Amino acid sequence: MMKRLYAPSAVAELGARYGIRAAKRLGQNFLADKNVVDRIIEGAGIGADDCVIEVGAGMGVLTAAAAEKARRVVAVELDGRLMPLLAETLADRENIRLVHGDILKVDLRDLLRPDETDRCRIKILGNLPYCITSPVILRFLEEGPPAESMTFMLQREVAERIGARAGEKAYGALTVAVRYRCETRLVTQVSREVFIPKPQVDSSVLRFDFRREKIVKPQSEALFFAVVRAGFGKRRKTLLNALTGLCGCGREEIGRVLAAAGVDAVRRAETLELHEFSAVSDALCASVRAQTNA
Repeated sequence: MMKRLYAPSAVAELGARYGIRAAKRLGQNFLADKNVVDRIIEGAGIGADDCVIEVGAGMGVLTAAAAEKARRVVAVELDGRLMPLLAETLADRENIRLVHGDILKVDLRDLLRPDETDRCRIKILGNLPYCITSPVILRFLEEGPPAESMTFMLQREVAERIGARAGEKAYGALTVAVRYRCETRLVTQVSREVFIPKPQVDSSVLRFDFRREKIVKPQSEALFFAVVRAGFGKRRKTLLNALTGLCGCGREEIGRVLAAAGVDAVRRAETLELHEFSAVSDALCASVRAQTNA
């Protein structure tokens, strides 16, 4: 069954047999190209000691390919229509567990059993729909299990955002959050022609390796990300205006915070490097602490 899934005719046949058409509301596009699957699995570096959490099993192409290499694969699929189909396509793989659920709602740390996490390296894998790409990445960054890496297929536009530099239009909160926790590299580019149905954009596969040592170490991660969210939430405004009100600080106090951090108040969030966000959050932390002790 696995080899047949690489053929567009097999995808069409399975869809017809189970009465399944790709759901636009779920951003479904089924991958049907063996070379691309092989490049993704190789790029993810999946090995015999790995436990893989897959976001969206689809028709099981990546799931089965990962299971050939990994100790265990847990695939989370939102579309209940696909569960009987997956039971067929993955029937010959005993190291796969299917979970019918929403990756944005399930407890990510409960997907693997303690005995599995104790004995294996955790890797995340998936072909992410555009509508949930940022929320999924951010959720794994903030709430996920102690994974070694994530390998995701994304719309090329999102991959460019993640790789953007300070001062570029694509640079944003997602860029900062990813860079804070991960090193990223391009695994491969993917043409829209290898999907059924064909999407309107091309894709990129990125690998996110979690940093063992962070580039910056803010005093408070919560305040660090509060500054990032506030800055980019009003990205057309100067930092002075965008951060006013944060932690109850008025305009004058935010001005003093920015001065203490060595950041010009008229700059915008999209111009700040990671260490500058950290400096602002540390200065804000000091200000809040001083007000609390006053």
